[in-house]
Amino acid sequence: MKTYNLCLLGFGNVGKALLRLLVEKRATLRDRYGFDWQITGVASRRLGWIAAPDGLDPETLLRGELPAPMADTGADPVRAWLDRARADVLFENSSLNAQTGQPAIHHLRTALELGAHAITANKGPIVHAYHDLRDLALQHGKRFMFESTVMDGAPIFSLFRDALPAASIVRFRGILNSTTNYILTRMEAGLDFDAAVREAQAIGIAETDPSADVDGWDATVKVTALATVLMDSPLDPAQVERSGIRGLTGEAVQEALAQGFRYKLVCTAERDEAGSIRARVGMEKVSLTDPLASVMGTSSLVHFETDVLPGLTLTEHNPGPKTTAYGLLADLINALR
Repeated sequence: MKTYNLCLLGFGNVGKALLRLLVEKRATLRDRYGFDWQITGVASRRLGWIAAPDGLDPETLLRGELPAPMADTGADPVRAWLDRARADVLFENSSLNAQTGQPAIHHLRTALELGAHAITANKGPIVHAYHDLRDLALQHGKRFMFESTVMDGAPIFSLFRDALPAASIVRFRGILNSTTNYILTRMEAGLDFDAAVREAQAIGIAETDPSADVDGWDATVKVTALATVLMDSPLDPAQVERSGIRGLTGEAVQEALAQGFRYKLVCTAERDEAGSIRARVGMEKVSLTDPLASVMGTSSLVHFETDVLPGLTLTEHNPGPKTTAYGLLADLINALR
């Protein structure tokens, strides 16, 4: 039975949830899929670059008892770290840089160049370097996987890659940012905008600076990722018409609800007759009969129209770090088999 060396770049909530899930599913991975694993590298800005080619104990890692980081990483720390850890698979879960996708792109590229599979939950590399990384993976006989970048563990990319061959997406529409959806849900319950944002921050789904969510940037990056991969049309975030929910008042939310509407941050992309993609992220009043109106809290939904299936909808209900971790685990299994 092959044992694979796994390296975790980023060891926050998602990285720890992934490690717990690997432990939980270990017997299944051995019995059903015929492989085992060991953690030979852990890295983050706080921890530094930790490499142990003979393996690290998962429970010790989860307790926060980590060995000292590498003392000398040279000019290219990620390359030195992956080489020292003898990585077979890199899980890249660093923070999103929506403007450039770096340094995550460099991390993934380095892993592929060193002969490791590259798996990420980071949307930046999909937006800024998807085709380059895909082609590099093919060149080295490895896989570049990214299921968790949009709607966490919901099988969007693998659905079209594996289950819907030759289906062409004409249009998609959905709610892709769970933080703004939660804020809007709480405003319906009577909170004003600022109070709803503070509550989202308190439960850990909004950052200290919530601009990426409330101004529509996170949703814009997700729309760009879906269009780039599933519609095979490289799209820059600057090409997406964008607005957010900032400035919306509780009074406006209550008034819309009384009239039979809900405010939602709606994401759309559509291929026009010339083959170009038009994409938009913006606040809309949707009818209560619209499927998007039923999506509450931190849930998400995307509806696809294709040339062969008139309508296909995926809904994810109130995901958490384990949901994101499952997408990474699924990518691992699909990469190795």
